[in-house]
Amino acid sequence: MIYPKKLEAIIEFYKKLPGIGEKSAERMALATLDLPTEEITNVSNDLIDAKNELRPCKICGHITDKEICDICSDEGRNKNIICVLEDYKSVFTFEKTGNFKGVYHVLGGLISPTEGISYEDINIPKLLERIENLKNPELILALKSNIEGETTTLFIKKILEGKNVVISRLSYGIPMGADIDYMDTITLDKAIEDRKKISD
Repeated sequence: MIYPKKLEAIIEFYKKLPGIGEKSAERMALATLDLPTEEITNVSNDLIDAKNELRPCKICGHITDKEICDICSDEGRNKNIICVLEDYKSVFTFEKTGNFKGVYHVLGGLISPTEGISYEDINIPKLLERIENLKNPELILALKSNIEGETTTLFIKKILEGKNVVISRLSYGIPMGADIDYMDTITLDKAIEDRKKISD
């Protein structure tokens, strides 16, 4: 490599970020070197603090710097409508629409028998606990349209049969296999509005 080892290490770091290739990583690394030392120090400290202080919300599993996240703490939210998501990144995407007034539940993964991931390895047991304390709840399953997402959807539907839980899923305007956190807000808004009931 034509770059000094320290600069090469920065480039390799940026390449680990999603959507960043060799050229973009090089440009970002070189641009970083042009920033004031104080600014770089502040960002470095913020990254370390975020890594050390952010943790899953005790109720929903969303990322927060408190025991209970701001969404779960918001009394204006409809706690009976729970949008079930694979990861916390998708919560931020949904919140950008500004129209969903329910709450969330982050699974932290999807059931995958081939990878040895069962329902106990993700946040499904906590979801069942939440539902037990609700009256006539609705789950909106906003999971990927792939094998793991479908497996997780079918499992949740099966274990909630006869429990008076309405289960719906996002409309299929979302492309097969697409990541929720990459969807635009208009598409997500429409998908929530046109959600399809898959269980009573």
